[in-house]
Amino acid sequence: MQIAAGTRRIHSLLNGLRTGALVPDPNFQRRLVWSNKHKSAFIETVLRGYPFPEIYIAAGNVNPDTGEATEMLVDGQQRLTTLKQYVDASKDLKLSDGVIPFAELGDEQKTSFYNYPVAVRDLGQTSISEIKEIFERINSTNYSLNAMEIQNARYDGEIKQFAEELSQNSFFEKHRVFSTTDIRRMRDVSFALSVVITVMSTYFSLESEFEYYLRQYNDEFEEKQTLKIEFQKVFHFINKCDLPEKSRVWRKSDLFTLIIEIQRALFKEEINIEPVESGKRLLRFYDLINKSAKADEEFAREHHKIMEYYNAAIQGTNSRSNRIKRGKIIQEVINGNFEFEKQEK
Repeated sequence: MQIAAGTRRIHSLLNGLRTGALVPDPNFQRRLVWSNKHKSAFIETVLRGYPFPEIYIAAGNVNPDTGEATEMLVDGQQRLTTLKQYVDASKDLKLSDGVIPFAELGDEQKTSFYNYPVAVRDLGQTSISEIKEIFERINSTNYSLNAMEIQNARYDGEIKQFAEELSQNSFFEKHRVFSTTDIRRMRDVSFALSVVITVMSTYFSLESEFEYYLRQYNDEFEEKQTLKIEFQKVFHFINKCDLPEKSRVWRKSDLFTLIIEIQRALFKEEINIEPVESGKRLLRFYDLINKSAKADEEFAREHHKIMEYYNAAIQGTNSRSNRIKRGKIIQEVINGNFEFEKQEK
């Protein structure tokens, strides 16, 4: 395989997109979904004449009779699409303050923009399988990406940044909720994003809702300030419950449920719950949950709700049905409606 390195002017690449001579191939795109803020920053990079990473193309189809040929845009679709949106004044591009619209540029600035040299790697006449292997090797890691890592590679908008900020709250560090591995693999951000989405909607399974919310709130997230205040009050409430550091509440699945149900009680249902009393009930509840790990048949029969919660916390912890089960039981505990005496007969 011979890979040629060179440059193409922006006007040449945009003309190729318009005429169909340069064909974006979605099989190879990383599909990073830029927010308007990132698009504007990229446009500003070009207007200032700063370099940006190279794009990859490969030979496409050739008409043997006419010699008319196409090329595949293997990598760089987001960059070229953004440049085209800028020139075309697309409604899909909202420029940040300070970035001059293309139509308002002077002739000299427009010419400079069109003549901007883009670094291009030409893969030549390369088979689809070879191109895929090239990009697998370029983007390979020593482990498979998890769902949050993949979404992080695609989205870096408002709601994702809010989830990242939330995951770094001192509350989680104080109670040692996330391990070093959790943080390295972005499981802390995944946890925070799950909390945010659940509060905004309802319990859902796994990370299936991430895509919709990351896309929907990529550019704007008006709920940010309200949720920031609410979560801070929820964390303060949980701290006031004074649960011991060895309590199972600091396990992610248990803490997830408690955060959701405290937020529901305080802000959705506006129930007047008191943290000290709620803490006493939660302590008693979690003690029973710990006992259920070694439960005999008599214990299981007499503590059916305790066993229901325990099973929902260890089997399919992220499934919607188990999250709902845990949520309903924790609601009863914090609201003072959980019948401990009946459970303990």
